[in-house]
Amino acid sequence: MKLHKKIGIFLMAVCMSTLANAQEKVVKSPAETATGKINGATITVNYGSPSVKGRAIWGELVPFGKPWRSGANNPTTFETDKEITVEGKKLPAGKYSFFIIPEKESATVVFNKEFKQWGSYKMDEKDEVLKVKVTPKKSASLTEKLVYKVNKDNVTLSWENWDIPVKVK
Repeated sequence: MKLHKKIGIFLMAVCMSTLANAQEKVVKSPAETATGKINGATITVNYGSPSVKGRAIWGELVPFGKPWRSGANNPTTFETDKEITVEGKKLPAGKYSFFIIPEKESATVVFNKEFKQWGSYKMDEKDEVLKVKVTPKKSASLTEKLVYKVNKDNVTLSWENWDIPVKVK
């Protein structure tokens, strides 16, 4: 067999192997969307949904006292088409990055006008539109995959053993 034929067969085998591996790739923290209406405002939360996978989340993977992007991959975004009241404070219509600073007994929720940043590494206080304190609740059961729900009067993040409700009017 000639050398160029052997090279061709080798390259074809490499391409087929690459294609087979690409088809098997599973997204570890898939993009998800939660949407709903509260008092006539349409609220949309876009986030990456990681899994617990046996890890300790609050205070460990997500450290206490540090801003967290409230999901995986790109920052979580929170969008409302009308002005709303969040924990008693006004939030204008718009699209925001949504951060949480967890503590042992509470969590601070931050709505930031810079929604195209990656992670929480460049989160700047000057870009904060609203900051409110909320109280996490112990979940009735383990929530394996992070999930947001837009309910009739709140938006709730649930993951591992915490539910973090944020009151919205």
